[in-house]
Amino acid sequence: MQHDLIAQARTWLAEDPDPETRDELGALIEADDTQELAARFAGTLQFGTAGLRGELGAGPMRMNRSVVIRAAAGLAAYLKAQGEEGGLVVIGYDARYKSADFARDTAAVMLGAGLRAAVLPRPLPTPVLAYAIRHLGAVAGVEVTASHNPPRDNGYKVYLGDGSQIVPPADGEIAAAIDAVGPLGGVARPEDGWQTLGEEVLDAYLARTDAALDAGSPRTARTVYTAMHGVGTSVLTAAFDRAGFPAPVLVAEQAEPDPAFPTVAFPNPEEPGAMDLAFATARRSAPDLIIANDPDADRCAVAVPDTATEGGWRMLRGDEVGALLAAHLVERGASGVFAESIVSSSLLGRIAEKAGLGYEETLTGFKWIARVDGLRYGYEEALGYCVDPEGVRDKDGITAALLVAELASVLKEQGRTLLDLLDDLALAHGLHATDQLSVRVEDLSVIADAMARLREQPPTALAGLAVTSAEDLSQGTDKLPPTDGLRYHLEGARVIVRPSGTEPKLKCYLEVVVPVADAAGLPAARARGAELLAGIKRDLAAAAGI
Repeated sequence: MQHDLIAQARTWLAEDPDPETRDELGALIEADDTQELAARFAGTLQFGTAGLRGELGAGPMRMNRSVVIRAAAGLAAYLKAQGEEGGLVVIGYDARYKSADFARDTAAVMLGAGLRAAVLPRPLPTPVLAYAIRHLGAVAGVEVTASHNPPRDNGYKVYLGDGSQIVPPADGEIAAAIDAVGPLGGVARPEDGWQTLGEEVLDAYLARTDAALDAGSPRTARTVYTAMHGVGTSVLTAAFDRAGFPAPVLVAEQAEPDPAFPTVAFPNPEEPGAMDLAFATARRSAPDLIIANDPDADRCAVAVPDTATEGGWRMLRGDEVGALLAAHLVERGASGVFAESIVSSSLLGRIAEKAGLGYEETLTGFKWIARVDGLRYGYEEALGYCVDPEGVRDKDGITAALLVAELASVLKEQGRTLLDLLDDLALAHGLHATDQLSVRVEDLSVIADAMARLREQPPTALAGLAVTSAEDLSQGTDKLPPTDGLRYHLEGARVIVRPSGTEPKLKCYLEVVVPVADAAGLPAARARGAELLAGIKRDLAAAAGI
């Protein structure tokens, strides 16, 4: 067994094109580190609906140039099988370790396979790539990014020519084509010949960002902005300048791209501590709101002044921002369909219904939301918002930030705030309080065991609320294809449990709806909502054994 493992590692080493990972793997072989080698060669990094994502390093279970070249070759074979010979593949990348290398390798493979390739001019936000696919008439797009994952990770996200991320059956067909790739020596990779795009593609994206805003709307909101060490700063500040907003005050320590993400444990605005520098900057400059992007700037986080919160600033939940933007679009006279994933707040459906708009629920991920017919606006609780689906059929943290700033400006002129509008929505539709129980694991079997336990012994009550129905989403529903998840409806509450598609986490999404008679009843409703969420979280953790 040990001999087979060493032989497998030597075979991989012989065709690895990257001196860094060759040295790394050679050292492991030399040290006879069978435990680490076994982890690297336990299988292959699986290509799914999120593409690839994993830790950087040598071997088939890590993200590296060998794995990326195989993925690109499989994607090229799939595209040619679809009749796209000679079609254009556009490639974007973030500022993480190896991202530029993976982008160049992808371009070379596409060219070698008889397709055309164009690479974005520099590390840019993921929504610029999603925009460029349709703008340039590409047959597919690739974004090299691990979004908000830890510094040691990277990833590979695939879009088809409609500008949306892949969904089944395309993901399975691409995965099969990747598996069919032979030795890397047989994958043609010319040294050059692909196109490196100029700034005009970014200029076209920026010109489109204006479409998210109402002509003649006020543009007075003052913001503090953090790019979280990612690629958002130059694009967001350019978009704000074009739109006529005051220049955002930058969180200087996090403004420039840095793949080490030195000031945060996780480069995700939702993680504890990630926003501390932004709050400190805001306390010095007293803006109307804080806006944060994640490292590839497809997500948008918002914080607002709140004297009731320690430190004077309160992060809004993704569900709160999702409802605020929906209410703003309704006020502006939007038409079309509002859509969200099943893990997001049911408040969006109530807003759409009252406005006489269409409403759709989808599986988790913008790959599903972006495909809703007649989509006008889509959001997901994990800080993702699609506010201009004709421009970008994916979540876009830049245009979402513009729309939040426009809403804050409108309210500012009325002497009101985002928190005042949230109160209005609670009075109109009931207080919708959401929370999440999220458990990061080292051992993925913990997640599988928790899901199995809940399936075998589903809870009958949580926080004293009776479970009125339980659905195993792996069976699919009349409106949703199958997915690994569980959904519980309670009296005045809803719970969804699912493994994360991009991180080693079990995620449980909780929502309670508390009726509110008048403004005087809001504090009591909030207290009741918080009490119920805490109880549901406690009881669900016990039921799942986590």
